[in-house]
Amino acid sequence: MESEPVGVVVGGRADVVDDGWGRETAVIRLDGERFGPQALYELEDFSHVEVVYHFDRVPAERIETGARHPRNNTDWPLVGIFAQRGKNRPNRLGVSRCRVVGVDGLDVHVEGLDAVDGTPVLDLKPYMVEFGPRGEVKQPEWATILMDGYY
Repeated sequence: MESEPVGVVVGGRADVVDDGWGRETAVIRLDGERFGPQALYELEDFSHVEVVYHFDRVPAERIETGARHPRNNTDWPLVGIFAQRGKNRPNRLGVSRCRVVGVDGLDVHVEGLDAVDGTPVLDLKPYMVEFGPRGEVKQPEWATILMDGYY
């Protein structure tokens, strides 16, 4: 399987640091050789967009395939890589839901994207309420604590 980025994150945070992402603004710039502005028509009618991106700064030797303590905090349980959202994932894929601030040509202006400047973007999908969870949502207490200052 191969995938080619559809664009790149421009601006926002330059350093890979957890927490405080809600204040960040950035631009997702589509690849102008592959796409024209029509690829983004009507995206501004959605309040949020889901962004699939590549954690390109994670070296292959740091990829996790088993379990670890989230953020290496031994007060939290040993958790499998597929039961957490860490960046050291087998395929180094990130998914973020962020606010659409505006669309200008090939640029999507966003707020709250937890990807750094230069990150390859693999896909954009408008967020639709119907794709959100149905029924009760639950998560362990450690996850709620971890996410407290993330956005």
